[in-house]
Amino acid sequence: MIEFQGLSKTYGGFDAVKPLSMTVRRGEVFGFLGPNGAGKTTTIRMMMGILVPSGGKVLIDGLDCHAEATEVKRRVGYLPDTPIFYDYLRGREILQFVGEMHGYSRAEAAGRGARLIDEFGLREAGEDYAVNYSLGMKKRLGLACALIHEPSVLILDEPINGLDPRASREVQERLLAAAARGVTIFVSTHLLDMAEKLCDRVGIIHRGELAATGTLDEIRAKAATSGSLEDVFLKITDEAGAEIQQ
Repeated sequence: MIEFQGLSKTYGGFDAVKPLSMTVRRGEVFGFLGPNGAGKTTTIRMMMGILVPSGGKVLIDGLDCHAEATEVKRRVGYLPDTPIFYDYLRGREILQFVGEMHGYSRAEAAGRGARLIDEFGLREAGEDYAVNYSLGMKKRLGLACALIHEPSVLILDEPINGLDPRASREVQERLLAAAARGVTIFVSTHLLDMAEKLCDRVGIIHRGELAATGTLDEIRAKAATSGSLEDVFLKITDEAGAEIQQ
């Protein structure tokens, strides 16, 4: 469903993302992990057509994310790390606007928005202006916006950052249910315990370079450790950093 073909991004002499090649299967929950500044958000912005790749490309459902960005967005629900909304639209109005942008009638967009507001526990907040929303409320509203058109792919950048434990659990359960329906989920996160429970496979990027990819057992074998995903992550990124310095 998602195929990276030597995708890269450079700024002057700095390689933000070195040629990246990997695939994500249909219906898979794929965790994209890495330290701060590793290239995760840059990669996601290229997937969404926000940044132009310096080399290579990424395909979603066979479509080039840069050359066919509009068609890609019909298939993808996207949640950025920090969702930004029109401050003086109400939550309900924002969802209706997004629904109409995806081609639904005013009535259909309103119905879909109302259902998602209830499902995400935003009924009271739905009548409040987005400028008054906490980060957690913005995350929930952003995820509702990403889901309103029932996409076949979800691309999520830190989806539970800012959520309380109950909301975090509910979002994770929703993502697992979506994957069970065949939705492909590409999720970037710093929360390794969540990634260990949620993801079928992970890719670890460090200093712009893919250091490991596979199931937890496969990357444990690569790291020669039987520890948790956190243990494996720390060992792989330490070793990758040492190799780069040499």
